[in-house]
Amino acid sequence: MELTPWQLRMVRRSLKKKEKIDLIEREIPVDSKDTLLDLGCAQGILSYFLRRKGGYWISTDLDFTNLETSRALLEQNFVQMGEGALPFKNRAFDQVVCLDYLEHVDDDGLTLREIRRVLKDGGRLALVTPHTGRFFLLQKLRPLVGLKLEYYGHKREGYGRRDLEAKCAAAGLRVVKHKTYSRFFTELLELLVNAVYVNFLSEKPESKLRDGHIRPTTADEFSSQGKAFKLYSFFYPVVWLISRLDKLLFFTRGNAIMVWAETAEKGHP
Repeated sequence: MELTPWQLRMVRRSLKKKEKIDLIEREIPVDSKDTLLDLGCAQGILSYFLRRKGGYWISTDLDFTNLETSRALLEQNFVQMGEGALPFKNRAFDQVVCLDYLEHVDDDGLTLREIRRVLKDGGRLALVTPHTGRFFLLQKLRPLVGLKLEYYGHKREGYGRRDLEAKCAAAGLRVVKHKTYSRFFTELLELLVNAVYVNFLSEKPESKLRDGHIRPTTADEFSSQGKAFKLYSFFYPVVWLISRLDKLLFFTRGNAIMVWAETAEKGHP
């Protein structure tokens, strides 16, 4: 019997999440004394790797279902929130990590202002969103293969670097670094896997999760796709090998972007 939590079994076969986890491991420093906010934990997959870095973490999400699903993996320190003000005091956190959340909310400006409010002076933000622009052709392909924006739970396709810098600046945050990942072949393969799941495997439940339905979101959903997952696992080495062609495209921009920001000035309300 497989004892590994289903979320970790799934991430072993996710090209894009493995790239993201690598960025987390290398590029998000955590001090053991830090108090940190994990904003939008979804099913707890990325949160699991964040918490292994140490510090005191609070994980939040809009969906109670996500928090319940995360509990088996993370065990404790969960808070359900709404889309408005964050339920935390001013200057409560040394760092906020916001992975794949900003594109899911209606008022992204309010979210960034709230992040600034709960950050201590000198605090840090690590933010990941989809990366958009004129020449991101795969984003235009998604609707043609049945991947509507709402299936991702997105309110918008994503952001360009300058757009993120401007939005952060308006909230009192200064972007100090950025990096893109998930280049053409990785993004194309992820898109095809998502399309197969949405069009042929998912039951498309009426309830709408914050992060959509492009993959299993509960243990029961994952279990119901056991045969499909085993089949995909069999072919995964070939899928991974094809994704390595991105090494030849090192000069291109990735389809996802991570930015690092810090509080712009002391005394910001």
